[in-house]
Amino acid sequence: MNQYLLSIYQPDGAIPEPEVLDPILRELQALNEEMQSAGVWVFAAGLHPPETATVLKAHGDEVLITDGPFTEGKEHLGGFTVIQVDDLDAALHWARRLAKVLRNLSVEVRPFQS
Repeated sequence: MNQYLLSIYQPDGAIPEPEVLDPILRELQALNEEMQSAGVWVFAAGLHPPETATVLKAHGDEVLITDGPFTEGKEHLGGFTVIQVDDLDAALHWARRLAKVLRNLSVEVRPFQS
């Protein structure tokens, strides 16, 4: 079995109103429960906004610490799910389901190195 990271990218800006967000969250919870029942779900989490990030980068013996995201962009990593499945086709099956639940958000699928 291989583990895959399903990264969820969302646009910067305000969180959608409850009438938009609540149905999505219900569908997401149902999909997470389905993945758990199927035995493929390992871990999932949402992230705080990118402005809460702290970035560390080594320069010789010193480590520079800065506030905010590493990169500036119109989208940011909003959350992720880790799944454990046989192969990329199986990972894409679950990622496709996740993308449908999240509607217009992008889902990136990447295998973990073994």
